[in-house]
Amino acid sequence: RENLFHIRCKVLENTCSLIVDSGFSCNCCIIRLVNKLALTTLPHPKPYKLQWINEEGGIVVNQQVNIPIFIGKYKDEVLCDILPLDASHILLGRP
Repeated sequence: RENLFHIRCKVLENTCSLIVDSGFSCNCCIIRLVNKLALTTLPHPKPYKLQWINEEGGIVVNQQVNIPIFIGKYKDEVLCDILPLDASHILLGRP
């Protein structure tokens, strides 16, 4: 059973939506957020293919980004895989 938690957070003074999904197996963010905030990307140390993203045979996930997240007084930096998602700006799963 998956548990979902939706909250707003700040990333570089911008309000973003964040979903915590216990059924998801990685931390990821949308490419639009990375581009809009001009975040520096990193090559993924172990690129992998996601089949469920589209019907054309999936996509290769080959980039990551460190995202500084602020929720109230709490702050953290999360390493996220970059995906072409539309559900939320940031999706956090189980590590």
